[in-house]
Formats: sequence, C-alpha cells, structure tokens
Amino acid sequence: MQASQGPQRPCGVHKLYNQPMQQVQQYYTPCHASDNSNFNDGSNSGTEVSLKTQNEKFFTMDSFPATDCAIYDADPSVSVSSNRSPFSPQCSQSNMFEQRRSYENTSGSPVSLCSGVDDSNGKKHELRELNNNLLRPESDIDDSCSCSLNGVVSKHFSLTRQNQVLDVASRLDLKELLVACAEAVDEADTSTAEVLMNVLEKRVSVSGEPMQRLSAYMLEGLKARLLSSGSNIYKKLKCNEPTSSELLSYMQVLYHITPYFKFAYMSANVVISEAMKNENRIHIIDFQIAQGSQWMFLIHYLARRPGGPPFLRITGVDDSQSAHARGGGLQLVGERLASIAKSCGVPFEFHNAALSGCMVKLENLRVRHGESLAVNFPYMLHHMPDESVSTMNHRDRLLRLVKSLSPKIVALVEQEMNTNTAPFLPRFRETLDYHKAMFESVDVTRPRNDMQRIRSEEHCIARDVVNLIACEGADRVERHEVFGKWRSRLLMAGFTPCPLSPSVAETIKVMLKEYSSNYRLAESQGALYIGWNNRALATSSAWQLPHSLPLGS
Repeated sequence: MQASQGPQRPCGVHKLYNQPMQQVQQYYTPCHASDNSNFNDGSNSGTEVSLKTQNEKFFTMDSFPATDCAIYDADPSVSVSSNRSPFSPQCSQSNMFEQRRSYENTSGSPVSLCSGVDDSNGKKHELRELNNNLLRPESDIDDSCSCSLNGVVSKHFSLTRQNQVLDVASRLDLKELLVACAEAVDEADTSTAEVLMNVLEKRVSVSGEPMQRLSAYMLEGLKARLLSSGSNIYKKLKCNEPTSSELLSYMQVLYHITPYFKFAYMSANVVISEAMKNENRIHIIDFQIAQGSQWMFLIHYLARRPGGPPFLRITGVDDSQSAHARGGGLQLVGERLASIAKSCGVPFEFHNAALSGCMVKLENLRVRHGESLAVNFPYMLHHMPDESVSTMNHRDRLLRLVKSLSPKIVALVEQEMNTNTAPFLPRFRETLDYHKAMFESVDVTRPRNDMQRIRSEEHCIARDVVNLIACEGADRVERHEVFGKWRSRLLMAGFTPCPLSPSVAETIKVMLKEYSSNYRLAESQGALYIGWNNRALATSSAWQLPHSLPLGS
C-alpha cells in the first residue's frame, strides 16, 4: 500500500480518538505481551530497505519490497519527560548487521535472530571458549566441590573450573550472560548454569535498567526450566494472581504508558467502521473482548453516522484472565456497552459467549441472516495451539470456522514475535530481544522505583516470559508467529489480504504523538507495523473473503 502523500488533519473515523471520554474505562488486552534489529515479516527474503528519519538510519526491514513500504515516524518534537539519563550502552540496540540464522523453514521464509554478541570486542570468542574449553567432558572434572541450586545437587564442579567460568562471566554484559546461561541449560550443563545463575542474581533488579528488570524474570524462567518445574512455576503464578481490582489497575498502567493496546483497538476500529460504512445491521464477534472499551469508541462513532446509526450486535468471547481482571463475567461488559449505546441512540444487542477460543463452535456465535459480520482477533490467535501441539489444531480450525461465517472483514492484531515452533535457544533469544525493546519503551515513562510499573511488569509481562522460557508442549501457551506466517496461514484458510486505507495509519500517527518519538510505524504487504526504535513489536492487518469488496469501496 502506498503512503499518504502528506500530513492530514484528524478527520472521519480517527477524529473520534481525540475526543475526551471520561466515562470510558480503558481497554486492555494482555500482550502475550524481545534484539532483532529489523522489522521482519517472515516473508520471502529479498530487498532490504533502510529506514531513515532526520537523515539517521534507525533500522532495516528485511524482506520488505522497496516499492511497497511506507514509513511513519512519531512527531520528533514530541517527547516523554523522564528524570533519568538516557539508556546506558548496555541497554542499547544490538548491531543490525550481526550474524543471523534461520531456525524455522516455513514457506521458505527466513527468520532472523541476533546473537547479541559483538565480534569486535572479542566476547564471542570468550563465549566459544566458555562452551568449548571450560565445558570439558565430565571425566576431566575433579570432585573437589559441588554446586547446588535450590537444594538440587549438580554435577561435580572443581574450584578451578568454577573460577574459569566466573572469570569469563565477569567480562560479559548482561545479555551475553543470559545467553550463555541459556546455552548451559539447553545442554543440561547444570554446573555451569548454576554458576552463571549465581552471577546473574547479583546483577538483576526489578527496579533497575530495562535489561536488569527483564533479566530478573528471564532468570526465573531459566531456573524453572533447569529444575524441570516450568509448568508448575507457571501454574503457580496463575494461581497467585492479584485481586481483580489490583490486576485491572496494573493493566491500566500499561495501557496508559505504552501504545501497544491502543494500536490494537484503534486500527481495528478504523478497519471495521470503514468496511461497514454502508451497512444497516452490523454484527461484531470479538474473540477477546476484555473490558469491552474498544467498542465504546465505535458506538460513539456510529451514533454520528449520516442517515442515523445502524443496528449493532456484539458477541463477546471471554477468557478466564479477562473475567478475573473485570471481577465478574461478561454480563458486566454487556451492561456497560448497552448503557453507552442507549445514551448515544444506537440500537444495540450483546451476546455473551463465555468460553475460550479453543472451545468456540458455530452454535456459540449465533450468526443471523441479514447482518454484516466483522470478526476481531486482538492479540488472541497466538494462544490457539496449532498442529505442532495438538492434532486438533485449534488455530486453523478457528480460522476455518470464521471463514464459514462469510465475514465481510476480519481484523487481526498480533505481536511480531517468532516463538511458536522455535527450539529453545532461538526462542530464548527471540524472547529476550522482543521484551528488551518493550522494557525500554516502558522505561521512558515511569521512574524505575515506581511500584505500579514494577507490579505491572510482574503481573502482566513476566508470566508470559516465564511461560516462553520454562514451558513446553501444551503447557506453553505463548506461541507467537511473525506476520509472514500469519499471512500464509490466513491465505491457506481462504482469506485474502485487504489493503488498509490511509486513515488507519493516520489514526495511529495521531495517537503516537502522545508518546516517545522512538516509536515507529511502517507498512508492508498490507500490514501496519508498530515498533520501538529498530524492533517491530506488533502488526495490524485486515482480511476478507475473495468475493468481498475492498475497504473504502
């Protein structure tokens, strides 16, 4: 899609989002909720495009056609005040030209990974030395001492070997140390892993720099994996959730200080409203409705539609986390939306589908003849297990079910992260790189000792990190795919990509003026990407059946 040729005044759909709405409880969809130095959509390899703003290269986007890539930057005059100095070199983005390798071969799509190790400072050699020289066969290890972790006795480990590992570890930065520890865990080298974990313990902090905070949670994931207790740790975290009011408060903190959730519902609302502009009866199926606040904005927009508002019916699919955050079932969402619709004069009906996406069947959705259908997937499909987990393949089953409903438009927002079928080490690096960017973006908005921020990261992000690192099989519910793979999956299900109108990007550009100028927007292959500096974090796209009319027609 070609970029709009110049700045536009807020108008039409996106004008709605500049209106204060005090009665709207803020919407949040958990980011299940990583330093690849490029926006990689996982599509066929090809042209590499350099993105520049104010004559500076910020990042490159592998596989993006140069003739089909539009870049949007936040207003450089807009900044977020902070009482801290800029990020230390330890937290800076990795060299974008680091060696990469493909760990998944899906539809010939290369997936890039950064090792995070810079050849120029010799640390990569030291890591190789750690792996090749220090980790000698067990027959080379004397029995003078042993190390333990949480009461679990490790392999015998000599003081000399221990000191050698400590010497190398002392010269590694935090990211390199985490990767070295993950490699030891992956190789079942408990002795080395324990020594490195002891070093990490002294260098991580939930109130420190972004990398220190993220490392604290990644370390917990590594410990759980080493002790083969990943699933138990994850389930324990879920059982010890804060009260509903506390969790909602933590979610709202993330909603306000980051744009990722607004990106999801604003882009989807523009897509749906444009597709439905001539329809008199609209049915929206939201597969993760959460608080339902996304649709309050849409109701206000529909109320001002020329010729009068249409009839609107919303089916809300629920999950246990959303119900816990709300402090009640979906009837609370229905009551809130019905009240807003009544005050706006919009004919409205709400259908409660209180079950997870894996359990949804045709009869749960109550599709009616004569209604124009829109389907919303906000940060949700990556929780559906696919063929790599179960023969049921709920991910593709749900897409085929949606296709059978003949929707006019499908809105998809997902994290740009490649963790679904990746082996442990590539998945660890991807998790590290992705969340490093996310923690950096949070860091510019709140003091590092701010307890609301600490609790928000702990309860809304750390659980996902632990699940990605410590769990396998059906217990690992965080299974993200990059846009190129979602594209292939939806094409195979019978959908075609629907080009986004310029107003979608313009809406997000207006929204991003409230945030740091380090946020980036880019378009490619019909998808809109949002990222922090040189790392893509989420994509928004629209899909339709071949017989559907394009948006804006």
